[in-house]
Amino acid sequence: MQQLKQHPIDLIFLDINMPRLLGTEFIRTLRNPPKIIFTTAHKDYALEGFDLDAVDYLLKPFSFERFLKAVNKLGGASAEEEPAAGAGASPAIPGLPGPTPFLYFRVDRKMVRVSLDEIIYIESLKDYSRVVRTSGTPLVMKKSISSIEEMLPANLFARIHRSFIVSIQKVTAYTQHDIEIGGQEIPIGKLYRHQLEKLARLTNPGIS
Repeated sequence: MQQLKQHPIDLIFLDINMPRLLGTEFIRTLRNPPKIIFTTAHKDYALEGFDLDAVDYLLKPFSFERFLKAVNKLGGASAEEEPAAGAGASPAIPGLPGPTPFLYFRVDRKMVRVSLDEIIYIESLKDYSRVVRTSGTPLVMKKSISSIEEMLPANLFARIHRSFIVSIQKVTAYTQHDIEIGGQEIPIGKLYRHQLEKLARLTNPGIS
């Protein structure tokens, strides 16, 4: 509590079953609590944790991938320091306030930062995924396309095929059967035809 009074804190990883005061009780004592990710071995507190607007609830023991997924839910708002002088903030994405959010992906034993506005599309390669960007070479990682889909904001990306997720803002043309994006034609799967309505609504916001 002394640290919270003296320093601006963006995020707390908080256990629940602690001596003297439960983590959930501690949060209720704070007038303006920071973002919270609960880390606990007690699943019985999960509902209460989410009632307190927790970012996520990590049940011990948890993997690094699960930890990273929780942190990525914050986007760029709390997990990133202010840009250095002269660096400038990333341009905002339409529909999202503030600097452009980003994700970290594990590629060749490194965590690589990718701004969401860099992503053109994501392709499934069985147990791997390939992220095609506006700059730099595509990133290939051992991560399923479904797990990446969970990390992406639904108002900016659309799953149009079991093997493809596309950035809605970068779609240049589409038909009932395929879309054109980044100079490529990508098929629309039969089970994903409903995404055409989403594409039409989000690329033409004035049309209801």
